[in-house]
Amino acid sequence: MAQFSHTWWGKRFITALEQFTDPNRLRRGLSYANGSRIIDYTLTNGTVKASVRGSINPYFGVYKEPIYKTTITIKAITATDWTKVIQQIASRADLVTKLLMNEMPDTIEDAFSGLDLHLLPHSQHDFKTTCSCPDYANPCKHIAGVYYLLASALDHDPFVMFELRGLSRNDLHTELARSPLGQILASALVPHDIPVEPVESYYTRPTSEQATDVTNHKEFWTGAKRLPPLLNTTSQANVPALLIKKQGDYPPFWYKDVSFISTMEELYNRIRTKSKQMK
Repeated sequence: MAQFSHTWWGKRFITALEQFTDPNRLRRGLSYANGSRIIDYTLTNGTVKASVRGSINPYFGVYKEPIYKTTITIKAITATDWTKVIQQIASRADLVTKLLMNEMPDTIEDAFSGLDLHLLPHSQHDFKTTCSCPDYANPCKHIAGVYYLLASALDHDPFVMFELRGLSRNDLHTELARSPLGQILASALVPHDIPVEPVESYYTRPTSEQATDVTNHKEFWTGAKRLPPLLNTTSQANVPALLIKKQGDYPPFWYKDVSFISTMEELYNRIRTKSKQMK
């Protein structure tokens, strides 16, 4: 069975329908949507129109497959309320950025709830539906099947919900781009091509600079400022005796863990320091 709501906004649309619609009728509509019984489907000016194949039922004298005409219209938001909603959206960078990038923010309902409005269906009064079938209940299984195709359309393009509420994608982008925050974000989203400027050579050409005046030869060689004095570094003591170095770090008579040569170097260093102090 195909899944008609795999995005979060498509699932929310079906969840909203389940809150005020008979679940059994929705499931019958799902079988119609999966069974390819909806042969024609259009969305124009916020109204969904579809042609649905009915069932043959000899018990009721139906011997030929009927074709029923269904329409679904969701209650549109007034132009005045849309102006208020757009002001709410334009005050938040996270909403403006995603909408200008043709993405649906998962917190989009926040801009509507503060004004006591809803983008997704909130009650059965948001819908105006008709069907030419003899079923007196609303929604019938034919309308319920179109509901699932509408959820599939929302999966592919979440801005269909805006159109159903009376605002097209282009009008939404235009209004958001006019806001101060929208102007900044819209300019950042537009790619700017860096013009290519030709150069004479790919290599750096040498340039000439005027030499500074030198008063005397000493200043020329030593510089205008005196160099800092060199730091006195203590030289490490070395053992020049070949006899000691020849024994290696661990000769046979040496039973300590430290190196024999390093020990002798330390001893020589102590003697040398002590001899300097006695002078």
